[in-house]
Amino acid sequence: MIMTFHFSKRVPADGTDAVGAILKAAADPKVISFAGGLPAPELFPVEGMKKATDKVYEEHGREALQYGAAAGVTELRQLILKRVAEKEGVHANLENVMVTTGSEQAIDLVGKAFVNPGDTVLVEDPTYLCALDVFRSYGAKFVGVPMDEDGMRMDALEDALKAHPEAKLVYTVPNFQNPTGRTMPADRRKKFAELAAKYDVPVLEDNPYGDIRFAGQHVPSVKSFDKTGHVFYMSTFSKILAPGFRLGWLVADPEVVKKLTVLKQSADLHTDNLVQYVVAEFFKENDVDAHVKEISALYGKRKQLMVEGLQKYFPKSVKYTNPEGGMFLWVTVPGVDDTVALFKECLKHNVAFVPGDPFFAGKPQPGTFRLNYSNMAEDKIQVGLKQLGAALDEALNK
Repeated sequence: MIMTFHFSKRVPADGTDAVGAILKAAADPKVISFAGGLPAPELFPVEGMKKATDKVYEEHGREALQYGAAAGVTELRQLILKRVAEKEGVHANLENVMVTTGSEQAIDLVGKAFVNPGDTVLVEDPTYLCALDVFRSYGAKFVGVPMDEDGMRMDALEDALKAHPEAKLVYTVPNFQNPTGRTMPADRRKKFAELAAKYDVPVLEDNPYGDIRFAGQHVPSVKSFDKTGHVFYMSTFSKILAPGFRLGWLVADPEVVKKLTVLKQSADLHTDNLVQYVVAEFFKENDVDAHVKEISALYGKRKQLMVEGLQKYFPKSVKYTNPEGGMFLWVTVPGVDDTVALFKECLKHNVAFVPGDPFFAGKPQPGTFRLNYSNMAEDKIQVGLKQLGAALDEALNK
């Protein structure tokens, strides 16, 4: 008898992976793909990491290769605390910070700790699609909070909190948001922290892109305005060092960190010890801020080329965001009802993007899609946008 598999409700019922299928199609070498969210590999600090790794083996080899604490290597946690204090105005203690296997694990652990089947989670609309996938796997019901060009609207958030007092969590990406590239101003962040306290709801502030700023001024984190412990702040080394390290972290109330650490132990015991030691050593021996400036300069150049291409090749009715940092911008094409069908048409022109549909908690906004500029050579940006513009003209004039 052939085995019948009875999967849990966490597995998508139809067994499909729409985004995976899109990215697979976009991986065709003939296709100029703006679909991924990959950092530029030419800026990975390979030589510096090799030196740091050698030194770790010499000085901490046995500890690095042994089992470790679920909360993370102490030296790295201290480095994170110093960095968030200097960069984000978040002042905490060792008991407030834990290391995770990529920031994706931080989202998963928070979902596991706070979301029961049927619970309400408030999110920006649109928002990071993998966060939706994680919370959905724990049975969350979503309420999308409207955005404008300055990110999540605080009046809309308060309306949502009043209408849904049962909400268990609010998830936000306030810096160079994925997928829109928008950044929330300081006054909204202050109000955000106040609303979290007023309505007694935890906020997961996800900041993977905040260091990659190439225009405008730094904005303090939502967590920096938090006086009550309602805001959990998370970030990653993926965008400034190497995504393959799978190294993220979370700063939160000690009670929350303690619970999440227990959950992490049952998931993977602890994050890779060697990688933690290597990153701590790399920070000692290198000017990481100078490295981040180099990344920011390259992404800023590529974003500007993309904006110029949009202006030159896209129909005049098309709208798009113009981010001050990060890796993405968001396009809206009036008159297009089915962006997935548009994606398939664009593939015929050998150019790809990520359709907007999977980024929405509820009903998708027609004609939206995300473009990535961080991982595309400058000469291909113009060529790709010319091809994409031709595909849009063709779709709109059918």
